[in-house]
Amino acid sequence: MKNILITIFGFLFIYIIYTIVATSLESNLFTEWDFLASIPWMQATLIDFYINTIVIAVWVAFKEKHITKTIVWFIAFCLLGSAATTFYVLLQLFKLSADEPVSNAFLTSRKLGK
Repeated sequence: MKNILITIFGFLFIYIIYTIVATSLESNLFTEWDFLASIPWMQATLIDFYINTIVIAVWVAFKEKHITKTIVWFIAFCLLGSAATTFYVLLQLFKLSADEPVSNAFLTSRKLGK
């Protein structure tokens, strides 16, 4: 299961990086921002993105031991979106030992009872 998830999240990470680079080469977000910001669906997409980012950041805050890591990841999620999110999940999957259940990648890293 771990290898399947690594493959899926690895593909998603590579695909979002490709999409960001290809789109950046074709279109400059900053020169088109006035137009894009006026589209209601763009506004809804931004609200959706940042609400989702807050949800993911709460999960990371629960999972990480140090507030500094949580803050750094939150900033990365805000600036890099899905690229940072998929990378974070990949890191959690790679941290698992061979005999560890995949669920541990998504649960708190704090040891229970300590």
